[in-house]
Amino acid sequence: MFKINFASQSAFKMNENNPHLEALNDIRQMMKQSNRFLSLSGLSGVFAGLYALAGAWFGDIIINNYIDAIRAGEEGLKAYNKMIMQCILVSALVLGLSLATALYFSAQRAKKTGQKLFDHTAWRLVVNLMVPLIAGGGFCLAMLYHTDERALMVGPATLVFYGLALVNGSKYTLHDIRYLGYLEIGLGIIACFLPGFGLVFWAIGFGLLHIIYGSIMW
Repeated sequence: MFKINFASQSAFKMNENNPHLEALNDIRQMMKQSNRFLSLSGLSGVFAGLYALAGAWFGDIIINNYIDAIRAGEEGLKAYNKMIMQCILVSALVLGLSLATALYFSAQRAKKTGQKLFDHTAWRLVVNLMVPLIAGGGFCLAMLYHTDERALMVGPATLVFYGLALVNGSKYTLHDIRYLGYLEIGLGIIACFLPGFGLVFWAIGFGLLHIIYGSIMW
């Protein structure tokens, strides 16, 4: 009889404390969300993937034009510099369109959910993303400067550094970004051993993976 009464009293206390536990869980969830940028839209990833596939297509045309120019007797360094400038222009266009699209859809989602687009969490996310990206960009430009076989490693290097940026920035946004980063790093490492297929891996990493991830997220 004593055991039954004791169990009843324990159950009563648990039920009595439930509202407080729920309040604590709500506060914990709010604190967790305040430390993460949650306005990312899956559609921005889909569009970034489409832009990347278009950029890879243009890149293939540029590389083929470079090969044809060399075969036609054009000066090697001149043709190489022309190809590099065209590739940088295409890459900058892809990056600019991707950022503009991400900002647009993120602003729409932030407005819908009543959140601020640029708060302290968003800036922390940007900083943690930019550090590996800037380091990787400088590293890739250095390889392009040497105008030799090292230039073939630019595609794999961009995938690796981009993956590192995603893993680093995932602490301040959706956890799923971390897994996309792991895939980008793995793909980049594989591409290092197949330098002749760098553009193909680049299209898979920045194109198809973004489309798949963005679709799932959306």
